[in-house]
Amino acid sequence: MARVCQVTGKKPIGGHSVSHSNIKTKRRFLPNLQTKRFYFAEEDRWVTLKLSTDALRTINKNGLATVIKEMRAAGAKI
Repeated sequence: MARVCQVTGKKPIGGHSVSHSNIKTKRRFLPNLQTKRFYFAEEDRWVTLKLSTDALRTINKNGLATVIKEMRAAGAKI
């Protein structure tokens, strides 16, 4: 599976590592992804999601049901 957050869509971005002598080499900035299981009470089942830590905060704030509803509206299969 790709390194993409299922909720926010965050993915790796490119950039440079810059040395003390200002030599630039290519590098990737990876999102902080965590695999997390949630109990989805509305459907009486467990849901496993690959999330960024920012998305975990969003689920804590808005609730799992709201986030899954928005994901399904955007076309994600959960």
